Amino acid sequence: MTQTTEEDFNEFSDEENGLFEHYRIEVDKGQSLMRIDKFLIDRIPNASRNKIQLAIDNGFVLVNTQKIKASYKVKPRDIISISLPQPPRDTTILPENIPLNIVFEDDDLLIVNKPAGMVVHPAHANYTGTLVNALVYHFQQLPTSQNGEGRPGLVHRIDKDTSGLLVIAKSELAMVHLAKQFYDHSIERTYIALIWGEPEQDAGTINVHLGRSFKDRRVVDAFPDGSIGRHAITHYQVLKRLRYVSVVKCNLETGRTHQIRAHFKYIGHPLFGDTTYGGDRVLKGTQFSKYKTFVENCFQMLPRQALHAKSLGFVHPRTGEFMQFDSELPQDLSAVIQKWEHYIDYND
Repeated sequence: MTQTTEEDFNEFSDEENGLFEHYRIEVDKGQSLMRIDKFLIDRIPNASRNKIQLAIDNGFVLVNTQKIKASYKVKPRDIISISLPQPPRDTTILPENIPLNIVFEDDDLLIVNKPAGMVVHPAHANYTGTLVNALVYHFQQLPTSQNGEGRPGLVHRIDKDTSGLLVIAKSELAMVHLAKQFYDHSIERTYIALIWGEPEQDAGTINVHLGRSFKDRRVVDAFPDGSIGRHAITHYQVLKRLRYVSVVKCNLETGRTHQIRAHFKYIGHPLFGDTTYGGDRVLKGTQFSKYKTFVENCFQMLPRQALHAKSLGFVHPRTGEFMQFDSELPQDLSAVIQKWEHYIDYND
């Protein structure tokens, strides 16, 4: 365990040349003695033990501002600073002829209904087949966000295995105005989710800070005391109670990474099928083998988290008109909800 802040876990490129990724870790007071290379292997994403040892040997790892050897034993309250050289990366985004489900388009923006399984932006292990690769192919001269080299038109994202609506900027005017609306939290976003269990209230608000997990950077944890992370607010309404699961509508007041998924795990109702947040196993219901088989069949029909970005509302950057877009639930999510409805009706 480490005592640190969310900022300490953020990777950031060297301002001058972008050749390094930096980390700072304060070792927890209860940490037992452990070789530093072994200690770091679980805390640095995509880093092998050999990579860490090379970094130590070349002076890129400091403990309390001093160079150390790979055999150094980490002690409580040590301050570890790491600067890992990044391999050269080709930031060129290759155009790919990937079909897009375009809901609306004009000179300034387009609305895309993204299928589940499509990554929005190229990143580690996903450099092709992304929404951005498709956008570069279909549209020339898309604007680039201020801090995002090679992120044409993007002002927000949704997770790979979340389906639904995204707005893409086609002009600099749209990029600035839409980004400001997201920054001000004035964008209206509605999601539909299938969650485990039945919330006590028909409607509620989850107002809990979210930040990167200390144990796994890929996961977002809730920090109810607000000492770590960023504030995050999700409003929800129960649409259907299906005894062991519920269909809920979520409105985001903020847009943090994995917000809905992490918030519902925090209140004890993980999203159905969410492998990252524990929703991919039977959490509610009976012990009968018939029921377990039914749930496994649902998992096979919907091999992802049960989450869809259903609607999107914003002020058009040029006309000033408020625009609202809605989408149908994708077939996989709709089919699983219907399957649960039939199961409950049949077993009443």
